[in-house]
Amino acid sequence: MKDQYKFSHEIRVRYSEIDGQKIVFNAHYHTYLDIAFTEYMREILGPQWIKDPHSLQFDPVLVKSTVHYKKPALLDDILTIYVRVKKIGNSSLTLESLITRDDVVLIEAEMINANYDVVSKTAVPLPEKIKSKIKQFEGL
Repeated sequence: MKDQYKFSHEIRVRYSEIDGQKIVFNAHYHTYLDIAFTEYMREILGPQWIKDPHSLQFDPVLVKSTVHYKKPALLDDILTIYVRVKKIGNSSLTLESLITRDDVVLIEAEMINANYDVVSKTAVPLPEKIKSKIKQFEGL
């Protein structure tokens, strides 16, 4: 399953991320996924995209997230978050992600991000340059 992914990012679980049950509180998984998506795009587009997304006309916002919690992450675990683009739409990207500890899959997720224009406050088409870079990276 992990061999389908060309990108991964590691995060260590910190004390502030666990709950009273001594496992990672569910909302923190979304933060992990967001961090990994940011690093995925940094890998593809370079560091300037996060500093000035408007210059690239690429400013993704989450519009849908489905998370399947399979097993809990624990304090001090080193998690590997795998990210890939599954589908490129006109104005959106459908992402698949895994969060693992060693070889154990803890989380399976699918997220849809739309390219957002802060002026019109609407989704706008993905620039061809962005689509091309993602396709080249993913081998699509």
